[in-house]
Amino acid sequence: MTSPTKKSLRFWQWETLLVTMGGYALYYIIRKNLSLAMPLLGGEFGISKVQLGTFLTFHGVIYGLARFTNGILTDRNSARKVMSAGLFICACVNLAFGCSDWIARGVSSAAGGAAAFTTTLVWVMGIIWVIHGYFQGMGVGPCVKTLPQWFPPNQLATKQAIWNLSHSVGAGGVFALLGWWIIPAYHSWRLCFLVPAGISMAGSVFLWLAMKDSPKDVGLPEIPGRKVTVVKTKEESAAYKAFVRDHVLKNPYIWILAVSNFFVNTVRFAALDWGPTLLVESKGLTLAAATTLCFTFEIIGGNLGMVAAGWASDHVFGSRTHRTCVFCFLGVAAAVSLFWAVPVSAPLVVKLVPFAMIGFFVYGPQALLGIASTQQATPRAAAAAGGILGILGYLSTVVSGIGFGWMAQTWGWNAAYATILACAVLGGLVVLMMWKAPAEQTGTEA
Repeated sequence: MTSPTKKSLRFWQWETLLVTMGGYALYYIIRKNLSLAMPLLGGEFGISKVQLGTFLTFHGVIYGLARFTNGILTDRNSARKVMSAGLFICACVNLAFGCSDWIARGVSSAAGGAAAFTTTLVWVMGIIWVIHGYFQGMGVGPCVKTLPQWFPPNQLATKQAIWNLSHSVGAGGVFALLGWWIIPAYHSWRLCFLVPAGISMAGSVFLWLAMKDSPKDVGLPEIPGRKVTVVKTKEESAAYKAFVRDHVLKNPYIWILAVSNFFVNTVRFAALDWGPTLLVESKGLTLAAATTLCFTFEIIGGNLGMVAAGWASDHVFGSRTHRTCVFCFLGVAAAVSLFWAVPVSAPLVVKLVPFAMIGFFVYGPQALLGIASTQQATPRAAAAAGGILGILGYLSTVVSGIGFGWMAQTWGWNAAYATILACAVLGGLVVLMMWKAPAEQTGTEA
């Protein structure tokens, strides 16, 4: 490869990395906005914690299934088209959610009057949010497919760990946008959906124009062994299905990674989805202070943790990302224990540090388990393997969604803390089962 070609490749590698990061951050901005809106919805409409948790659970389960189905869709089509279309549709669904009380009033007035309004509203919001969960599943698969086309195996863990900053940038960005501006200034749950929707609509257009599926799209040679595949014929489809069956569905390492993903996501969603409510009710914080802790959890703890975990995988563990995950789970367990023990009367910084430590350690496996699935399934079936992890990962919302809502409402937040700690320990034990697995499986990519 000539020097100008290498220079051009480096430019487009970073362009692709940054564009996919920005695009997926926008997916998060219009997904985690519900977390900030939940206290307002409960206060204005009397929606209970169990009902709010039900929103989270059904959204998560549908999202997990959609990651698998849309992962297959992405493996067989252009990642750029799938990702940008999904973001636009999610923005439209957010607009609908922002108007859900108007929809519910129209339906309830025709069906049973004002007495039926709250019940109707819960159903309308629930249905809209489930639809949203499906189209959210069009976000991660395109990134899982695209990055291996641009980066060789010895750079992938570090680069994908950098890409995973998009989770924290998106979640931290929505906490800052809503928790520090929209809610204090307007105290409006509606704007929590309408403003992010407008931003994401503009972002979807940019994504359509700027994202590139592979080096071939800009006239560069493909990375050796990283050929992008778009399935067109029946023969290619049959070969792809056989490849997925052998390298994903029958691969025990994929299922080990998927189960550990269940546990890490239970911990992560407890902080993301219930963070503002949990911190206000169990640690005596104001909503503004809780927003600061959630922002620190994401932007400082999460980002540093992902980069550190990616670096350790490539430079300490020989690209064996699953080994790094074992130590990350141990760190999560220690940080959760420390934060749980912090008294309500403690100063804000004493609460902030261990909560940020949870983010530091939990985002290691959150980033690396997906990389490990690509390594064990090969890039040919990367999105499908990621979909399997997504199904198990987002089934965790049965625990972190309606489960946490029920526990908090019935037994208090200590039961939720105990569950978080147990999940951290179990996640580490599960991924430990594949300690001796190779860094990357080999397989025919055609």
